[in-house]
Amino acid sequence: MAIGLIIIGDEILSGKRTDKHFPKVVELLAARGLQLSWAEYVGDDRERITAVLKRSFASDDIVFSCGGIGATPDDHTRQCAAAALGVPLELHPEAKLRIQERIADVAREEGRQPDLDAAENAHRLKMGEFPQGASIIPNPYNKIPGFAVHHGAGAHYFVPGFPVMAWPMIEWALDTYHSHLFRKVARLEKAVLVFGQAESTLTPMMEAIEAEFPQVKVFSLPSVGDATIRRHIELGVKGEPAQVEAAFARMLEGLDRFQAEYQPV
Repeated sequence: MAIGLIIIGDEILSGKRTDKHFPKVVELLAARGLQLSWAEYVGDDRERITAVLKRSFASDDIVFSCGGIGATPDDHTRQCAAAALGVPLELHPEAKLRIQERIADVAREEGRQPDLDAAENAHRLKMGEFPQGASIIPNPYNKIPGFAVHHGAGAHYFVPGFPVMAWPMIEWALDTYHSHLFRKVARLEKAVLVFGQAESTLTPMMEAIEAEFPQVKVFSLPSVGDATIRRHIELGVKGEPAQVEAAFARMLEGLDRFQAEYQPV
Protein backbone atom coordinates (compact mmCIF):
# COMPACT_ATOMS: atom_id res chain seq x y z
CA MET A 1 0.00 0.00 0.00
CA ALA A 2 1.54 3.30 -1.12
CA ILE A 3 1.27 6.56 0.78
CA GLY A 4 0.91 9.79 -1.17
CA LEU A 5 0.85 13.51 -0.46
CA ILE A 6 -1.00 16.22 -2.41
CA ILE A 7 -0.20 19.85 -1.63
CA ILE A 8 -2.65 22.36 -3.06
CA GLY A 9 -2.28 26.10 -3.48
CA ASP A 10 -1.07 28.77 -5.90
CA GLU A 11 0.93 30.34 -3.08
CA ILE A 12 3.28 27.33 -3.05
CA LEU A 13 3.80 27.27 -6.81
CA SER A 14 4.35 31.03 -6.98
CA GLY A 15 6.90 30.95 -4.16
CA LYS A 16 4.86 33.25 -1.94
CA ARG A 17 4.95 30.53 0.68
CA THR A 18 7.44 27.71 1.17
CA ASP A 19 6.00 24.23 1.55
CA LYS A 20 6.61 22.78 5.00
CA HIS A 21 4.28 19.80 4.68
CA PHE A 22 6.55 17.50 2.66
CA PRO A 23 9.41 17.21 5.20
CA LYS A 24 6.98 17.04 8.13
CA VAL A 25 4.89 14.25 6.59
CA VAL A 26 8.08 12.31 5.85
CA GLU A 27 9.03 12.75 9.52
CA LEU A 28 5.60 11.71 10.83
CA LEU A 29 5.62 8.60 8.67
CA ALA A 30 9.20 7.64 9.54
CA ALA A 31 8.35 7.83 13.26
CA ARG A 32 5.78 5.09 12.58
CA GLY A 33 7.95 2.91 10.36
CA LEU A 34 6.27 4.12 7.17
CA GLN A 35 7.51 6.03 4.16
CA LEU A 36 6.12 8.33 1.51
CA SER A 37 5.78 6.84 -1.98
CA TRP A 38 4.85 9.93 -3.98
CA ALA A 39 3.99 13.62 -3.71
CA GLU A 40 2.31 16.09 -6.04
CA TYR A 41 1.86 19.87 -6.04
CA VAL A 42 -1.23 21.42 -7.62
CA GLY A 43 -2.33 25.03 -7.99
CA ASP A 44 -5.80 26.39 -7.29
CA ASP A 45 -7.29 25.10 -10.53
CA ARG A 46 -10.48 23.03 -10.26
CA GLU A 47 -9.90 20.99 -13.38
CA ARG A 48 -6.37 20.00 -12.39
CA ILE A 49 -7.27 19.24 -8.78
CA THR A 50 -10.21 17.09 -9.89
CA ALA A 51 -8.01 15.19 -12.35
CA VAL A 52 -5.38 14.51 -9.70
CA LEU A 53 -8.00 13.29 -7.23
CA LYS A 54 -9.73 11.09 -9.79
CA ARG A 55 -6.43 9.36 -10.41
CA SER A 56 -5.60 8.93 -6.74
CA PHE A 57 -9.13 7.79 -5.80
CA ALA A 58 -8.76 5.05 -8.41
CA SER A 59 -5.85 3.60 -6.40
CA ASP A 60 -5.70 1.83 -3.04
CA ASP A 61 -3.24 4.41 -1.75
CA ILE A 62 -3.38 6.27 1.54
CA VAL A 63 -3.34 9.93 0.51
CA PHE A 64 -3.01 13.13 2.52
CA SER A 65 -4.18 16.34 0.86
CA CYS A 66 -3.18 19.68 2.38
CA GLY A 67 -4.91 22.95 1.51
CA GLY A 68 -7.96 24.39 -0.20
CA ILE A 69 -10.70 23.16 2.15
CA GLY A 70 -11.83 26.60 3.31
CA ALA A 71 -14.81 28.58 1.99
CA THR A 72 -13.16 31.43 0.08
CA PRO A 73 -13.26 31.72 -3.72
CA ASP A 74 -9.78 30.21 -4.12
CA ASP A 75 -10.64 27.10 -2.08
CA HIS A 76 -11.70 24.28 -4.39
CA THR A 77 -10.63 21.02 -2.76
CA ARG A 78 -13.98 20.04 -1.24
CA GLN A 79 -15.80 20.62 -4.54
CA CYS A 80 -13.10 18.83 -6.53
CA ALA A 81 -13.14 15.80 -4.24
CA ALA A 82 -16.91 15.50 -4.67
CA ALA A 83 -16.59 15.87 -8.45
CA ALA A 84 -13.84 13.26 -8.60
CA LEU A 85 -16.02 10.84 -6.64
CA GLY A 86 -19.17 11.67 -8.60
CA VAL A 87 -21.14 12.53 -5.45
CA PRO A 88 -22.71 15.78 -4.17
CA LEU A 89 -21.45 17.98 -1.38
CA GLU A 90 -23.56 17.94 1.77
CA LEU A 91 -23.29 19.61 5.14
CA HIS A 92 -21.91 17.05 7.57
CA PRO A 93 -23.98 17.22 10.79
CA GLU A 94 -21.02 16.83 13.15
CA ALA A 95 -18.97 19.34 11.15
CA LYS A 96 -21.87 21.78 11.51
CA LEU A 97 -21.81 21.39 15.29
CA ARG A 98 -18.03 21.83 15.47
CA ILE A 99 -18.14 24.97 13.33
CA GLN A 100 -20.95 26.42 15.40
CA GLU A 101 -18.94 25.69 18.54
CA ARG A 102 -16.07 27.65 17.04
CA ILE A 103 -18.37 30.56 16.17
CA ALA A 104 -19.65 30.60 19.76
CA ASP A 105 -16.11 30.41 21.18
CA VAL A 106 -14.97 33.41 19.14
CA ALA A 107 -18.05 35.42 20.14
CA ARG A 108 -17.47 34.73 23.83
CA GLU A 109 -13.79 35.69 23.49
CA GLU A 110 -14.94 39.01 22.03
CA GLY A 111 -17.54 39.53 24.76
CA ARG A 112 -20.67 39.20 22.64
CA GLN A 113 -23.48 36.73 22.04
CA PRO A 114 -23.07 34.48 18.99
CA ASP A 115 -25.54 34.98 16.16
CA LEU A 116 -25.57 31.68 14.35
CA ASP A 117 -28.06 33.01 11.79
CA ALA A 118 -25.84 35.90 10.70
CA ALA A 119 -24.91 35.77 7.02
CA GLU A 120 -21.19 35.43 7.68
CA ASN A 121 -21.77 32.54 10.09
CA ALA A 122 -24.08 30.79 7.63
CA HIS A 123 -21.29 31.09 5.08
CA ARG A 124 -18.79 29.56 7.52
CA LEU A 125 -20.90 26.38 7.51
CA LYS A 126 -19.74 25.79 3.95
CA MET A 127 -16.47 24.62 5.47
CA GLY A 128 -18.47 21.63 6.72
CA GLU A 129 -19.80 20.69 3.29
CA PHE A 130 -18.00 17.48 2.37
CA PRO A 131 -18.46 14.82 -0.31
CA GLN A 132 -21.43 12.62 0.52
CA GLY A 133 -20.34 9.74 2.75
CA ALA A 134 -17.22 11.46 4.10
CA SER A 135 -16.31 11.39 7.79
CA ILE A 136 -14.70 14.21 9.74
CA ILE A 137 -11.12 14.69 10.92
CA PRO A 138 -11.06 16.58 14.25
CA ASN A 139 -9.13 19.84 14.31
CA PRO A 140 -7.59 20.40 17.77
CA TYR A 141 -6.56 23.97 16.94
CA ASN A 142 -9.84 25.67 16.09
CA LYS A 143 -12.43 22.85 15.82
CA ILE A 144 -13.03 23.39 12.06
CA PRO A 145 -12.78 19.79 10.84
CA GLY A 146 -11.21 18.25 7.80
CA PHE A 147 -12.70 15.22 6.12
CA ALA A 148 -11.81 11.64 5.24
CA VAL A 149 -12.93 9.45 2.37
CA HIS A 150 -12.34 5.71 2.64
CA HIS A 151 -12.54 3.81 -0.64
CA GLY A 152 -11.77 0.10 -0.98
CA ALA A 153 -8.43 -0.54 0.67
CA GLY A 154 -7.42 3.10 0.26
CA ALA A 155 -8.20 6.36 2.04
CA HIS A 156 -7.90 10.09 1.45
CA TYR A 157 -7.51 12.61 4.25
CA PHE A 158 -8.16 16.29 3.54
CA VAL A 159 -6.70 18.83 5.97
CA PRO A 160 -6.10 22.60 5.93
CA GLY A 161 -2.97 24.18 4.53
CA PHE A 162 -1.98 25.64 7.92
CA PRO A 163 0.72 23.40 9.47
CA VAL A 164 -0.48 24.08 13.04
CA MET A 165 -3.77 22.42 12.10
CA ALA A 166 -2.72 20.00 9.38
CA TRP A 167 0.02 18.13 11.18
CA PRO A 168 -1.91 16.99 14.28
CA MET A 169 -4.83 16.07 12.00
CA ILE A 170 -2.54 13.90 9.86
CA GLU A 171 -1.17 12.24 13.00
CA TRP A 172 -4.72 11.60 14.20
CA ALA A 173 -5.65 9.95 10.89
CA LEU A 174 -2.55 7.75 10.96
CA ASP A 175 -3.01 6.69 14.57
CA THR A 176 -6.78 6.19 14.28
CA TYR A 177 -6.98 4.27 11.02
CA HIS A 178 -3.57 2.84 10.16
CA SER A 179 -1.76 1.81 13.33
CA HIS A 180 -1.87 -1.80 12.09
CA LEU A 181 0.65 -0.79 9.42
CA PHE A 182 3.16 0.77 11.80
CA ARG A 183 6.62 -0.83 11.75
CA LYS A 184 5.18 -3.78 9.86
CA VAL A 185 8.00 -3.83 7.34
CA ALA A 186 11.51 -3.75 8.75
CA ARG A 187 13.91 -1.53 6.80
CA LEU A 188 17.61 -0.83 6.96
CA GLU A 189 19.81 1.61 5.06
CA LYS A 190 23.60 1.59 4.83
CA ALA A 191 25.83 3.82 2.75
CA VAL A 192 29.33 5.12 2.14
CA LEU A 193 30.78 8.24 0.55
CA VAL A 194 32.81 7.29 -2.52
CA PHE A 195 35.50 9.66 -3.82
CA GLY A 196 37.08 9.90 -7.25
CA GLN A 197 34.70 7.53 -9.06
CA ALA A 198 32.17 8.18 -11.82
CA GLU A 199 28.60 6.88 -11.49
CA SER A 200 28.86 5.28 -14.93
CA THR A 201 31.78 3.19 -13.69
CA LEU A 202 29.84 1.96 -10.67
CA THR A 203 26.49 1.38 -12.43
CA PRO A 204 27.14 -2.25 -13.53
CA MET A 205 28.01 -3.14 -9.94
CA MET A 206 24.82 -1.46 -8.69
CA GLU A 207 22.70 -3.34 -11.23
CA ALA A 208 24.31 -6.65 -10.27
CA ILE A 209 23.57 -6.05 -6.57
CA GLU A 210 19.88 -5.31 -7.24
CA ALA A 211 19.65 -8.43 -9.40
CA GLU A 212 21.19 -10.58 -6.67
CA PHE A 213 19.20 -9.09 -3.80
CA PRO A 214 15.59 -8.48 -4.96
CA GLN A 215 14.47 -6.94 -1.64
CA VAL A 216 17.12 -4.24 -1.83
CA LYS A 217 17.31 -0.94 -3.68
CA VAL A 218 20.65 0.61 -4.50
CA PHE A 219 20.86 4.41 -4.42
CA SER A 220 23.49 6.79 -5.75
CA LEU A 221 23.52 10.48 -4.77
CA PRO A 222 26.34 12.44 -6.45
CA SER A 223 27.56 15.70 -4.93
CA VAL A 224 29.86 18.39 -6.34
CA GLY A 225 31.15 18.93 -2.80
CA ASP A 226 31.66 22.16 -0.88
CA ALA A 227 34.21 23.91 1.29
CA THR A 228 34.25 21.03 3.76
CA ILE A 229 34.23 17.98 1.48
CA ARG A 230 35.35 17.25 -2.06
CA ARG A 231 33.26 15.81 -4.89
CA HIS A 232 31.80 12.43 -3.98
CA ILE A 233 28.95 9.95 -4.41
CA GLU A 234 26.80 8.75 -1.53
CA LEU A 235 26.38 5.11 -2.49
CA GLY A 236 24.17 2.80 -0.49
CA VAL A 237 21.58 0.08 -0.20
CA LYS A 238 18.20 0.04 1.56
CA GLY A 239 15.42 -2.47 2.13
CA GLU A 240 14.98 -5.75 4.00
CA PRO A 241 17.60 -5.76 6.80
CA ALA A 242 19.20 -9.18 6.23
CA GLN A 243 19.52 -8.60 2.49
CA VAL A 244 20.84 -5.08 3.09
CA GLU A 245 23.67 -6.44 5.23
CA ALA A 246 24.64 -8.94 2.54
CA ALA A 247 24.22 -6.45 -0.29
CA PHE A 248 26.29 -3.82 1.55
CA ALA A 249 29.10 -6.31 2.02
CA ARG A 250 28.93 -7.13 -1.69
CA MET A 251 29.04 -3.41 -2.52
CA LEU A 252 32.16 -2.88 -0.43
CA GLU A 253 33.80 -5.85 -2.15
CA GLY A 254 33.04 -4.22 -5.49
CA LEU A 255 34.44 -0.86 -4.40
CA ASP A 256 37.60 -2.57 -3.20
CA ARG A 257 38.02 -4.17 -6.64
CA PHE A 258 37.86 -0.67 -8.12
CA GLN A 259 40.43 0.41 -5.51
CA ALA A 260 37.96 3.17 -4.67
CA GLU A 261 38.40 5.53 -1.76
CA TYR A 262 35.35 5.54 0.49
CA GLN A 263 34.23 6.27 4.03
CA PRO A 264 31.08 5.32 5.99
CA VAL A 265 28.20 7.78 6.20
